Amino acid sequence: MTTSPHTPTRAQLTARFLRMLSITLEQVSLLQSAVGRGAFAGLAIRTAELERETDVLEDELEELCLSALARPLTDTDLHFYVMVFRSLADLERVGDYGRQVGRDLEALEPLAQTAALQDVLPMARLLSSMLERLAYAFAERDLSGARDVMRLDSEQVDALYEQLQRASLTRILENPEDIGAALTATRMARSLERLGDHVVNVAERLEANMLQAGD
Repeated sequence: MTTSPHTPTRAQLTARFLRMLSITLEQVSLLQSAVGRGAFAGLAIRTAELERETDVLEDELEELCLSALARPLTDTDLHFYVMVFRSLADLERVGDYGRQVGRDLEALEPLAQTAALQDVLPMARLLSSMLERLAYAFAERDLSGARDVMRLDSEQVDALYEQLQRASLTRILENPEDIGAALTATRMARSLERLGDHVVNVAERLEANMLQAGD
């Protein structure tokens, strides 16, 4: 099948999708670094800038996918383009949650040195690792990598979220004056937990795509 100059190739689509993944990874890594160093100046602006970059890429990739889907495709290519198209909204939501957490961290900087907010750090580290593995799995068509992302979420992200919820409740009961920090940590942990859910959605589609293609 001849490809016209206006028909996006799988390689072009893969490169743009990986760029979108790398932006979300940069965003989560910024959150991890900010909490680890206790330095939040400019975090809201930078995470918002990265979120806008994901929005632009989402629009570009939607057009590329629709252009490809309008033409005759093999079953394997059709499944691939649909997988990418359906995953765009998930990565866009990852960017949204990253922006929200960045805004909360900078706005609540006076509380950010408390133990309650430090509990967010392990979740941010884990999500960075999940995004790295997802990018590798997508680029290398690595089935075990996609499954690692899902395993980390079910075995560790959910457990960390529940642990943080319990710790926040304990702090509120023992130190009512710390309620602001505890509630802030809980809200941000919920955002990170939902961010992880969207990463898993992409990993699940990637797994299905590779199984369909016989990778």
